[in-house]
Amino acid sequence: MNIDFNKDNGLVPVVIQDNRTLQVLMLGYMNEEAFEKTKKEKTVTFFSRSKNRLWTKGEESGNFLRVESIDIDCDQDTLLIKVIPTNVVCHTGSFSCFGEKDSKGFLYELEEKIAQRIDNKTKDSYTYSLYQRGMNKMAQKVGEEAVELVIEAKDDNDLLFKNEAADLLYHLLILLKAKGFTLKDIEEILLNRDK
Repeated sequence: MNIDFNKDNGLVPVVIQDNRTLQVLMLGYMNEEAFEKTKKEKTVTFFSRSKNRLWTKGEESGNFLRVESIDIDCDQDTLLIKVIPTNVVCHTGSFSCFGEKDSKGFLYELEEKIAQRIDNKTKDSYTYSLYQRGMNKMAQKVGEEAVELVIEAKDDNDLLFKNEAADLLYHLLILLKAKGFTLKDIEEILLNRDK
């Protein structure tokens, strides 16, 4: 890895991203010494422009950033470091310096839309009408979609298989909402299993 530390007074910007969720957590800067320390200790160390010294994220709060991977951009002047945070990242107490809203992709956006349609009792909404029919109907719909996915898995029509998988995920999100759970709750179980 050949990093160009000469472009900006010996510093390069460093984007910090959660390795599991790919959420952007913060932006910092490194000089060559901070980079070498980060590589060696597998914990993110920045060069603090305000303190004019090396600063290991978490040295005061205990909220360290454990390095999973380091990548460099095509111009060799910006780093992307994927981490496992030990706790919240932002000094404000937020998980990300870019706010509490998780940036985890479309499934999380869909989950939010489903919640809004149910919470706002959106008329003419399939989501809300299914929710209104009760727990048994929602659970039955998840079961039906799961069976349809299994049937399509045995055939060779990839488009039908993907559509059934999408239907299953969609109906599962409705059921999770009805049960009072979120994708994040399920993700935490999977992360714990991965350990």
